[in-house]
Amino acid sequence: MPNTHASGAGTWILGDRSVNRVGLGAMRLTGSAAFDLGVPSDRRTSIQVLRRAVELGVNHIDTASFYFSRMRSANELINTALAPYGEDLVIVTKVGPGRDPSGDWYTATPGQLRGQVEENLRQLGRDHLDVVNFRRMSEGSVSDHFGALAELRDAGMIRHLGVSNVTAQHLAEAQAIAPVVCVQNRFSLDVPGDGELLRHCGEQGIAFVPFFAIAGEGRDGGAGAGGAESAHVRAVADAHDASPAQVRLAWTLQQGRHVLAIPGTGNPVHLEENVAAGALHLTGEEMALLGTAVR
Repeated sequence: MPNTHASGAGTWILGDRSVNRVGLGAMRLTGSAAFDLGVPSDRRTSIQVLRRAVELGVNHIDTASFYFSRMRSANELINTALAPYGEDLVIVTKVGPGRDPSGDWYTATPGQLRGQVEENLRQLGRDHLDVVNFRRMSEGSVSDHFGALAELRDAGMIRHLGVSNVTAQHLAEAQAIAPVVCVQNRFSLDVPGDGELLRHCGEQGIAFVPFFAIAGEGRDGGAGAGGAESAHVRAVADAHDASPAQVRLAWTLQQGRHVLAIPGTGNPVHLEENVAAGALHLTGEEMALLGTAVR
């Protein structure tokens, strides 16, 4: 497939700004697996990927302060590569999970969310965050955590709020407190997740943002989409002179106009391929062959 612009899949209003539906996930910029402290990325290559992404029209970047490996921080790379930020660039962060300087994980209490928001602000060099997702890490209601973020939004530290790893009930709890502009959940060809929630978001004009859209079943540890590929995916890829990863992204984007892709990569070649996938249209027969998750 030829290189193209990130607008190839169209646009969606995220919060109060239009973004191209193909964005970039920043987790892989820090190394082969962002949660592995032992494998830092090549700094110059990561900066090159970020700048090239913007050149290709990517204006939606997903990141978090806990995206770091030994010697690399996704937020710091974004700040170095892209500041001063363009007016059309939407940087989405997430809070809830946290990592201390040694890399050990913790789950934030509602009272700790302000510190996580401030850390994202500091690392990105901004005085506000465009969108902050609360990523649910435990059972029970999200109301207390989301309420704490709503207070930070009212204080001007955050412009818009989203939720991640949630059910329809969690979404309703959050919406009772403040508007929700996006839902970020696991969703892919192999792990279709909650199609009803995806449809519900579309009906309400809420962006649905899948994570691990390229990675297949069992490949969610940041290791990418390596491994055996299904015969159906390979057949569709061959028909379009595309890669299996491009087919997976195209399938994801065709689940609804409100679906936004944030494929993560630290590889300049893969970046170009991911952006080009936005212009790949799969036929109804091909979608049926792959197994349309949203029924």
